[in-house]
Amino acid sequence: MACPSIDSLRPFLGSVPKHPGSSYYSKPTWQPICRIFATKAVAETEATFGFKNLMETLTVNVRRAQSRPLNVPLIAPFTIASSRLDRVENVAIRIELDNGCVGWGEAPILPFVTAEDQLIAMAKAREVCQLLRSSPPMTLAAVLGEVGEVLHGHEVASVRAGVEMALIDAAANSIGIPLWRLFGGVSNAITTDITIPIVSPAEAAELASKYRKQGFTTLKLKVGKNLKADMEVLQAIREAHPNCSFVLDANEGYKPREAVEVLEKLHEMGVIPALFEQPVHRDDWEGLGYVTHVAKNKYGVSVAADESCRSLADLKKIVEADLADVVNIKLAKVGVLGALEIIEVARASELNLMIGGMVETRLAMGFAGHLAAGLGCFKHIDLDTPLLLSEDPVLEGYEVFGAVYKFTNARGHGGFLHWDSAE
Repeated sequence: MACPSIDSLRPFLGSVPKHPGSSYYSKPTWQPICRIFATKAVAETEATFGFKNLMETLTVNVRRAQSRPLNVPLIAPFTIASSRLDRVENVAIRIELDNGCVGWGEAPILPFVTAEDQLIAMAKAREVCQLLRSSPPMTLAAVLGEVGEVLHGHEVASVRAGVEMALIDAAANSIGIPLWRLFGGVSNAITTDITIPIVSPAEAAELASKYRKQGFTTLKLKVGKNLKADMEVLQAIREAHPNCSFVLDANEGYKPREAVEVLEKLHEMGVIPALFEQPVHRDDWEGLGYVTHVAKNKYGVSVAADESCRSLADLKKIVEADLADVVNIKLAKVGVLGALEIIEVARASELNLMIGGMVETRLAMGFAGHLAAGLGCFKHIDLDTPLLLSEDPVLEGYEVFGAVYKFTNARGHGGFLHWDSAE
């Protein structure tokens, strides 16, 4: 691969301020070009590249764009208030540029949460891959703009996210840096919670004990199907892991009065959850605001909007009416570019941020993790789903140390599939 000229790289060489307030588009300062292109130096360089500068300056020419099903069994069924999943049935995206650099993305499919099923996602992925293969060389911003026009709106957001991931990963590979540096370089590690789905009290206690031994200090408990059963499970978890923090996620399962009753019962038990996520139906704006008001003013508990925040318009409604304290950013809901836009507005509005996923492998989780580490602005991190899979189809990528994910200086997000063996 021929090295780009120094003039073509000059707009995005440099380092971004390494503090939580730094923006993903912070302007860089210059670094010596020789530090970038020597193979050994790529891993050692402190250079950080601003994503917005890369978007506007780097020209990409797609040589190959492909998609395939990505099917992986779960260790156990993943049951939430709105659905049950027995295996991951996602879509993998592989994009190769004319310089030989490859990027990887994943479109996660979670019934009743994402709008697409796997068949629809595959059809849309094939369509956009054909577009990319036939497109002339253009800036990264322009090609992502074309993808956004073809895959517009929430109905195809998961596929849009997967394609955007692959293109951005390929671009980061082209300039030899990890994604966490591209997105701001605040940190190279994150600490995640881990999820206990809707199960029996005995199963929940067993999982809580297992996760305590593995070093997880925050457990995310799926609730919302049966209030009495939810309280029994919570009590069992407290006995097995008495010092853990709780995130309660109802996935739209409660009526507003039921959600408040949950908080009342927790108060009687002496439990203050770290977060109460999506307590009511996504379109019940009045109910969301009511629960948020009671939770904050009576019990000191923050409420997060997840399914209720699927667009920038949703976020603005939440901000203007003070409907939630936290918004959950998921790339599969809004795409990568949409997520960055929502993050920027949420931070300006002084909302706290959470980052989560659907049920993904380490391809999508790796990308989201790099984004979270690089930006350094997320109060709650919920990127655990690869730990719930019975197999890991992703090679290399981030390193896992219990609840801690560490991101290396490998280019892009560093993970990839054996494409010939992908299902």
